[in-house]
Amino acid sequence: MAHALNGKQVAILATDGFEQSELQEPKRLLEGWGATVTVIAPGDASQIRGWKGKDWGESVTVDQALTAAKPDAYHALVLPGGVINPDTLRIDTQAVDFIKAFGAAGKPVAAICHGPWLLVESGLAKGHAVTSWPSLKTDLTNAGAQWRDAEVVVDGNLITSRKPDDIPAFADAVAKALAG
Repeated sequence: MAHALNGKQVAILATDGFEQSELQEPKRLLEGWGATVTVIAPGDASQIRGWKGKDWGESVTVDQALTAAKPDAYHALVLPGGVINPDTLRIDTQAVDFIKAFGAAGKPVAAICHGPWLLVESGLAKGHAVTSWPSLKTDLTNAGAQWRDAEVVVDGNLITSRKPDDIPAFADAVAKALAG
């Protein structure tokens, strides 16, 4: 599907332990549709390392440190899953504040797999329909979200998906939100 995303700026917030495919594949698809995608990470690392299967995966270049990132510079935020990545980010107040800023501005916030943990921590899940990896269902429900088992759930500016198999629908939903 061809999307006209030229001029659209997308931030991907991640740290070590992101699910390899959930960062790289949406990034590849969105860039292929014309968006500029910036990988943002806390700290001063020039690379962050993914998780693939049951072991460490490839490293990805960090384009910008979280301390220098400004939510106003981006049209949307993507939050990949993996267990380690969102669990680390949700105790980083600067990361949570960055996510909150996108929500407050009404910009698309897209989270996949375990990424919706960050929607819980930022308060964005409350009152919204969402999906996630099944083990997060209770966490999301307890945070006031309505959990659904679906490939992709779009509710207002929130876009969520369950797992790597859902990436095509997830990236397409992000692209539609950006194009609309």
